[in-house]
Amino acid sequence: MRKILYKAAAILALSAFVTACSSDDAENNVAETGKIGLKFDNSFGDNDLILSTQSNTTKNNEVLKINVVRYIVSNIVLIKADGTSFTYPKAQSYFIADEGDAAGYQFDLTDIPAGDYTKVKFGIGVDKEQWQLGASGQGDFLAKAQAKDLLWSWSAGYKFLAFEGTFTSATVTTAAPFMIHTGQIGTAYNYTEVTLDLPTKALVRSNIKPAVHIVTDLSKILDGENTIKLSDYDEAGMGAMIMGGEALPKITTNISKMFRVDHVHND
Repeated sequence: MRKILYKAAAILALSAFVTACSSDDAENNVAETGKIGLKFDNSFGDNDLILSTQSNTTKNNEVLKINVVRYIVSNIVLIKADGTSFTYPKAQSYFIADEGDAAGYQFDLTDIPAGDYTKVKFGIGVDKEQWQLGASGQGDFLAKAQAKDLLWSWSAGYKFLAFEGTFTSATVTTAAPFMIHTGQIGTAYNYTEVTLDLPTKALVRSNIKPAVHIVTDLSKILDGENTIKLSDYDEAGMGAMIMGGEALPKITTNISKMFRVDHVHND
């Protein structure tokens, strides 16, 4: 009888030990953090973008040579399949994607809670709440935006996207400049947010840093849900300068739909 009691006690002790270990492991998993990278790869339609030399044809047969592509990526949120999410700290959540800077279109996020993420959400531009904090409330991002020419002036606010180059068309036969800048114009703020499904889960772990490869199809700025013809905005051959007016909200809608996730690396 004593042997049976000893065995039962041993089994109970072992069970308690295993339960305690399992509990510790669960706590460790909750506390575990990792990193994730977001890479923004600009294209024009099916072609990877090459600045200044590549000819890019719109649906209206306007031919663009693109010299500048810059946009502000902000307010990043990572979402799991069950709908729970992690919002990246707001003070650290403002980045500039710049096609002309080799280091300017991949962003590494740190201290991400371990998990399997299925969606990513982000803004294009600086949200009004942040702008209303005033110049002193922008931290070092204000200087970064100024250095990249993504600020009109403090009172006028940020440029959310700068898309510039030259174009020709049936009516504009000599290359003319074009310039599209989005941001606050009058009472229209033109900030927009994007939510993208990931084709495979991003597995954030202390020893796994996923890389999410996002393709930005710049052709959709002009050829998206709304069609914009640059020659309609050309002023006596001086070029098309779109920085306000009825076209800007239409372009903002197009911008919100020009992103897709191509693939995810879990390395």
